[in-house]
Order: sequence, then C-alpha cells, then structure tokens
Amino acid sequence: MTEIETNIKTLGCCLVIPTYNHAPLLEEVIKDCLRYPIPIIIVNDGSTDHTLSVIHKYLNVITLVSYEKNRGKGYALKQGAKKAKELGYNAIITIDSDGQHFASDIETIINAALENPKAIIVGSRGLEHQNMPKKNSFANKFANFWFAVQTFQKIPDTQSGFRYYPLSCFHKKLWFTNRYNFELEILVRNVWSGSKVVPIPVQVYYAPIGERITHFKPSLDFFRISVLNTFLSIFAVIYFYPKKMFFMVGQLFFLAQRHKGHRVTQSV
Repeated sequence: MTEIETNIKTLGCCLVIPTYNHAPLLEEVIKDCLRYPIPIIIVNDGSTDHTLSVIHKYLNVITLVSYEKNRGKGYALKQGAKKAKELGYNAIITIDSDGQHFASDIETIINAALENPKAIIVGSRGLEHQNMPKKNSFANKFANFWFAVQTFQKIPDTQSGFRYYPLSCFHKKLWFTNRYNFELEILVRNVWSGSKVVPIPVQVYYAPIGERITHFKPSLDFFRISVLNTFLSIFAVIYFYPKKMFFMVGQLFFLAQRHKGHRVTQSV
C-alpha cells in the first residue's frame, strides 16, 4: 500500500465532485482524479447536457448520485456528504468539475488534513490570477470581509470549492442555503460551533474568456450572498459575539484565579 493510500484510509475520506452541465470538462476532471487512489462520488445536479453519458463511462470506478432537477451546488454537496456517510466514510474532499483545480493538490489537502483531521481545510487560490474574472474576485473579497466580521477570523479564499470536510460539519444543522452561498454558510456556522478552518495554497487554472464554463450569476448570486450575510451578521451579534465574549471572560477569570492560588502557595 502506498503512502497516499494509507493516509486516505487513515482519514476515512473520499472525493465528492458536484457537477452541473460541465460535460465538456468533466471527463478530464474524472481522469485526472482517477490517478489518485481515492474513492470518488460524483453528484449530477440535474444536468441537461450529456453529463450523464460522460459519467456512465466510469460507473465501474465511481459512485453516482443523480437527480433530475437542478438544486444548486450547496444541495449537491449535502447530497454527496450524505452518500459518503452512508458508505461509511468519515470525511470528504470536494473538487469542482469545471477544470480549475488540479487533482495533484489532493495530496496537499490530505497532508494538511492529517495534521488537522477535525478542521475544515480550504484550498486557497489567491485573488490575482491570469484570466480570473473580475466578478469572481469582487465576490470573493466581499465574502472574505464578511466572514472576518462574522467569525473574527481571516482566510484568503472563502469561495474555493476545493476543500476537506469532516462529515461532522454537515450533521444536525438546518441550513439556510442550497447554492453557491452554502460554501460560505458552512464555514461560518462551523466556526461558531468551534471548528477550525485551515487555508492552504493550491494551484488554479482559469480558462480564457469564451472557453470557461461557469454557472455563477453575478447579480443573482451576489444578492443571495448579501441576504445570507445579513442573516449571519444578525446571528453573530445575538449568538456568536456574546458566546465569544463569555468564553474570553471565563478564560480571564480562570487565569486570575490560578495566579491568585499560585501567589497564596508561594506565601505559605
């Protein structure tokens, strides 16, 4: 057994690829990922092109989750996590099907997860890349800012779809979102629950204009993210901020009491 196989088994993880109408790119993504010994779940999010015909070529080596109606990336990720749990996995690595990620970084994410198995690992792309659409850069910076406001933490790429999640991140929560904004919601709400988020640099490729297939709708998706940030900011004020303050006061009280006890012991 190779080192990477051992590490994948240690983590109990599989790969989840959500896809919607990415047939021209999906096959290369699948082939790239199959070079690594990690089980693969593909979630067909109601594609209307020939995505299923591409996937059917690989049914002997992948697990397929498919439904007819497009429900959004967040819904697809939740369905992938649900299937992974049913199959007995403890964690998932998610990768987009549009060809922007490099499967070679799967090993990078696995190594980071071995050091932080209970954390969410986010593959950070950076915000300055050739051919990166300006609308994506703005949306990312906007989301990064509100993530910092809502969690007191800064990470460079809250919108990256290349991630490692312990499956506990999906448990027992009533989610507000099902589309692109879900990837922000799951980060914020798990930080509120005490989870650690670890960003690591990964490679990225943005196809030139006219070649890249994207389903990001600037006006609609930006509106959805704005609505989500409104709700999360309200909940941060009434829940997370008081919780954080209570924890900090408790720590200060504990340290003060320990210092006081230490001084009494010395005087005796």
